[in-house]
Amino acid sequence: MDTYLLPAAIRELPPPWHDLTYRRSQALEALAPTEERREQARDVLRACLPDRRQSVHGWDEELRDFYDDRDDHTLDEADAWLTRIMPTTSQVTRERVVQVVGAWADMGVPTVPEPPTEQWVDKVAAEWAASVRQALAYDAFAFIERATTVGLLNDGEAEDAALLAAAFVRVGVAVEAAVRVLVSLGRPRGEQALLELVRDDEVRDFRPYVRSRLLGLRRWVYDVRARGVTRDEEPLLPEGLQGLPYSWQNDFGWGATAPDSHSLARARSALEACLTVERAPDDAQLCSQAPADCSAIAEVVRALMPYSRLVTRERMNEAWRECQSLGFVFQGMDAASFATIWCTRIADRVTAAVFRWLADLPQGGGAAGGKETAVLSATALWAAELAERCARRGSAVEEAVWFLHRTEDVPGSREALARLAFDPSLPVTTRNAAQAWAT
Repeated sequence: MDTYLLPAAIRELPPPWHDLTYRRSQALEALAPTEERREQARDVLRACLPDRRQSVHGWDEELRDFYDDRDDHTLDEADAWLTRIMPTTSQVTRERVVQVVGAWADMGVPTVPEPPTEQWVDKVAAEWAASVRQALAYDAFAFIERATTVGLLNDGEAEDAALLAAAFVRVGVAVEAAVRVLVSLGRPRGEQALLELVRDDEVRDFRPYVRSRLLGLRRWVYDVRARGVTRDEEPLLPEGLQGLPYSWQNDFGWGATAPDSHSLARARSALEACLTVERAPDDAQLCSQAPADCSAIAEVVRALMPYSRLVTRERMNEAWRECQSLGFVFQGMDAASFATIWCTRIADRVTAAVFRWLADLPQGGGAAGGKETAVLSATALWAAELAERCARRGSAVEEAVWFLHRTEDVPGSREALARLAFDPSLPVTTRNAAQAWAT
């Protein structure tokens, strides 16, 4: 008697769903997404949904590690044996997996034990069964997404699709395809499902991906808010920063700014304003999540406040609440400390951009003539003093030190660099950065 690896609901799928070869995807692409076929796709998903979370990976993961990306046809040939011996869902049995393993042994697949153990066969059988579920779910979600994109789903179908997609994300199967369906459902149904998922502990390591797609859906909300006027809102940045015409997206635009007396005066005003911004404590951490998550927080803040003049108490509170709704957990941090951290980061980013721009300006007497030469020479004097002050407070240290190095022919820059390099009261990282260029 055959030992089936798949439940009856999957074994009895109608064509083309029962086909485990490449022909299934081709056949589905040719089918019009009628109401009956859409229901059939959802039936496939219900049949493939496991009752608990699974870690899905291919049977050949160990083999791929063994071959270390070498150009070899062994993997393709070994993979082909699976669907050659089990071309349909009704033929996925342990006995046929044993036949596949025997073929692999004859091929000399190095990861097959000699002789194959019962435990190893069980492992391959379980991974193959899980892979079949995932492949079927991917195709079913793709079929539904195609119908959703052209607006064919009614409210009941959309609700059913959203529930199924969220369920697959929670068990870790066909996650990307499931999330794409939720994105295609849009607002409010798809968005609400994604909001629930990013706050669900069951989602685990898929949370960053779910959140990234959710941010795409919510981007228009941020854009609308960013276009709103700041009447009666409390600014959080000093006046010297509020007037900057540059956005975060182009690094505050300094790189494309011509060096004239007006732009240099604006640069000086911006640096002096940055020095007045209250700094967050050195040990303040924005979040305990992965760097990708912290980048998502930055995306929210930038989207709501793309220009310095838009950095207000009210909008920062909105960003704080939005990040919480996106599932971020801030340990020991309230809205006020969140605002302090981001004002510090904005000031540091402006400082870094200004010093990069100043460092790239033509240096030396032959770089410009007459009045412009005098302006640039005077710039080096006040900028050196500001660079040292910024470095001492830990703001854009690398950029400030680099500027001092680029202008070290000016006594003020050379002396500031030496002071930073050998001041024992400064952090080691600051001293090391200065020592790398101090002469």
